[in-house]
Amino acid sequence: MRSLAQVILKSGKDASLYRFHPWVFSGAIKKITAPVEEGDLVEVVNNKFEFLGLGHYQIGSIAVRVFSFENRSIDLDFWKEKIESAYQYRLKIGLIKEGKTNIYRLMHAEGDGIPGLIIDVYNDTAIMQFHSIGMYLIKNELAQAIVDTIDGITAVYDKSEATMPKKGSIVAKDGFVIGESQAQFALENGLKFYIDWFSGQKTGFFIDQRENRALLGQYSKGRRVLNMFGYTGGFSVYAMQNGASLVHSVDASAKAIDLTNQNIKENFPEANNHEAFAEDAFAFMSNIKDKYDLIILDPPAFAKHQNVLHNALQGYKRLNQVALEQIEKGGILFTFSCSQVVTKENFRKSVFAAAANAKRKVRIMHQLSQPVDHPINMYHPEGEYLKGLVLYVE
Repeated sequence: MRSLAQVILKSGKDASLYRFHPWVFSGAIKKITAPVEEGDLVEVVNNKFEFLGLGHYQIGSIAVRVFSFENRSIDLDFWKEKIESAYQYRLKIGLIKEGKTNIYRLMHAEGDGIPGLIIDVYNDTAIMQFHSIGMYLIKNELAQAIVDTIDGITAVYDKSEATMPKKGSIVAKDGFVIGESQAQFALENGLKFYIDWFSGQKTGFFIDQRENRALLGQYSKGRRVLNMFGYTGGFSVYAMQNGASLVHSVDASAKAIDLTNQNIKENFPEANNHEAFAEDAFAFMSNIKDKYDLIILDPPAFAKHQNVLHNALQGYKRLNQVALEQIEKGGILFTFSCSQVVTKENFRKSVFAAAANAKRKVRIMHQLSQPVDHPINMYHPEGEYLKGLVLYVE
């Protein structure tokens, strides 16, 4: 291995690394032994120069993201091993099913031991999304590791324009790294969804709600369903499949509504019990008293930073209060937060306050999280970003 700059930690600041936490904060650093640039591979050591880990240096409060706690060569074989490990995990848990499911997250950053890297798979195309300069700089190597490791992947697309660090020195541009493909339908639990990774949100689909969509299906039969912030209609499709009497999908984006209608038509060409609306959420919900007995609230992240946490919690309270006031007696509310800085406890308190203000009797049926292909690293609890509640409302 070539000689690397060493990031020497202050006395007592190495404890988290011994517990395999993958972040080194800038305040924990005593000294760096050589000049480094953002994205450089560095070796992290304690103040006795004992090895702790290898990672990428970056500018910011998180100064190093560690991806190896073993002192070894970081080459193409290393990345292949990481990707193979992530792929085998998803195979062994039965997630990838031929003819049923070819939509899944292959690499979930810290959850799979590779901070700064997301890889989502849609049929024969892998979408990479980078959140660190270090990972972005080796995107060609990572793309090669994907196609070398996983049979059936013929194209790798980089969609990082919107996710790269804003203070970084590199400006990312979306585009194919290997091969080419077109936006297409892919399968989730036998249902078809049109995936547009070129212009869609995230990598083209909200994969992280797969298991929660399936759970919704169990409660949909005969119910009148309102899917708020519906994006491309994932929850709506599952409600339709499972016998909902009526399904309404709402999103502020007209393009998202077009995709929702496309997904409904592809799966249920003869159905006439679905309607989609491109409207503001609060405006739509202002006058729906007792019209629906199953409501889904899956808004975009209200808080991406700690300094707006209070406003976000107030937003969740307001949104849930409106839904709880409007839903029919005996209704079921699926409500979510995807804000990483909002803890399960904070979210639950906001919904509790909403229920109290709405003066409704509410039972918690389920407490929800992210699915198995979005794993939470035991040593990195910050990776638990998706939380949800299923409520029975009297």
